[in-house]
Amino acid sequence: QVQLVESGGGLVQAGGSLRLSCAASGRTFSSSAMGWFRQAPGKEREFVAAIRWSSTSTYYTAYTDTVKGRFTISRDNAKNTVDLQMTSLKPEDTAVYYCAARSDSAYYTDPRKFEYWGQGTQVTVSS
Repeated sequence: QVQLVESGGGLVQAGGSLRLSCAASGRTFSSSAMGWFRQAPGKEREFVAAIRWSSTSTYYTAYTDTVKGRFTISRDNAKNTVDLQMTSLKPEDTAVYYCAARSDSAYYTDPRKFEYWGQGTQVTVSS
């Protein structure tokens, strides 16, 4: 049984930093696409960042425009984890953050394309 478990959320002041971590179990995702999404109250779940194995034998990362230069996604295959380092946080970053994974390395920003999901972790940024 595949499980994704997020941790690291919390309350932080604007301009602060948080590091989210997602631990996967039940299978190895080293060559799979993994991503972070977020959902604010009353809004749809939106893409934040993704990381996947590329044909050039490196990891390819992608970010939504609103977090570029502030957030960094990374993975540790030995630990089967994927992290999201968030800096210069803004009140508009407040949301529940979800870790997601696919069974292959195809790149998508549509949450409906991801098969596995964590339960989410709350990030609240105060002004």
